[in-house]
Amino acid sequence: MSDARDRAGRRKGDPVAAQYEAYPYPARDPAEEAKRLIAGSPSRLLEIRHYLRAGAALPQGFRALVAGGGTGDGTVMLAQQLADAGLADAEVIYLDLSKASRAICEARVRERGLTNVGFHSGAIEDLARLDLGQFDYIDCCGVLHHLASPAEGLRRLTEALTPSGGLGVMVYGRFGRSGVYELQGALRHLGQGLDLLARVKLAKTLLPKLPATNRFRRNPNLGDHKRSDAELVDLLLHERDIAYSVPELAALVAEAGLEIAAWIEPLRYDPATYLPDELQDRLEGLNPLERATLAEQLAGNLKTHTLYLSRRTRTAAQPHPEALPAWVEWDGAAVAAMVRREGALAGSFDGLPLRLPLPARAAAFAELCDGRRSLAEIQAALQARFRDLPAARLEREIAACLEVFGGVNRLLLMARS
Repeated sequence: MSDARDRAGRRKGDPVAAQYEAYPYPARDPAEEAKRLIAGSPSRLLEIRHYLRAGAALPQGFRALVAGGGTGDGTVMLAQQLADAGLADAEVIYLDLSKASRAICEARVRERGLTNVGFHSGAIEDLARLDLGQFDYIDCCGVLHHLASPAEGLRRLTEALTPSGGLGVMVYGRFGRSGVYELQGALRHLGQGLDLLARVKLAKTLLPKLPATNRFRRNPNLGDHKRSDAELVDLLLHERDIAYSVPELAALVAEAGLEIAAWIEPLRYDPATYLPDELQDRLEGLNPLERATLAEQLAGNLKTHTLYLSRRTRTAAQPHPEALPAWVEWDGAAVAAMVRREGALAGSFDGLPLRLPLPARAAAFAELCDGRRSLAEIQAALQARFRDLPAARLEREIAACLEVFGGVNRLLLMARS
């Protein structure tokens, strides 16, 4: 008990805790809940099913923990999706040190009329003492890299998982944050002796006048600080954050006794996305971690890493005849129209333009993916439409579609409920 009191006493004077009381993060207005649901990875229900449960439905009495819930993006998204799915016995538990952040999340939940969220104040490191029970899923987004010991934090989260449970995690990426840490250091020097409000004003004065050669100024993917003071403080005036390369993050995960189920989006972590055709043969023989490491080195713009973790191996859904492909926040007809117009899947990864080739029947395939038809049913429908197409070729085209659309995390596989 004395250890717990000591930890609580140390956190009282913790500048990181004080920061989030003064600047709850991210900046959110509960009144905006009437207009939009903020959604993203990790923690979409389809992603949890696809990457952590081989497509299977969520279990009865599903329990999720949002560890370091901040102002509530993950909590609200999970709770709303569970309510929309009609999972009346599902529960989301919010946990955060910041009372100011918790108050904003509670207001957002009230605005939506959600009744499936429980709130607790506390630290990830104190999970065992808080006695919140076991969880089928844990969201820890943008938190581990701010802990005094990310390794201890991840161990505590792992201990709180059910045997078949998994986590959705986001931490900072080392290479994509080029310039951040140099500027943090400069602001630390310039702001000595100033309180946080004065340091915010100092940063705002400096930012537009940085030398043209400054690495932060030259990094086009760093814009969070422009949205609000809370984002500026979190990015540039934070007292403690750690960025990870792919190998460093993999080591942290392994130390906690976890397996990497998926990197999001998968194609970001595939070096084939970035290499010219004449160098593709150099990828032969690389294991998944080596491929992800090389992809990060080539891309250079991975400012965060989002991944799903599990106690078990091979938890991601694999293509099989009875699997149901379902779009994630995309519409099959709209995708088909775009593919017909562009002749490929066109988009970008944080400023990197992408044009991903697709097979001839990709538009027709996209239209048939509705979360109700199985891959076998889709293949039969396409075979009936394209009668002269050899079955083996059609199978290859479907596999190519799954690789591309799944690779950008927009087409996932479900099992029949």
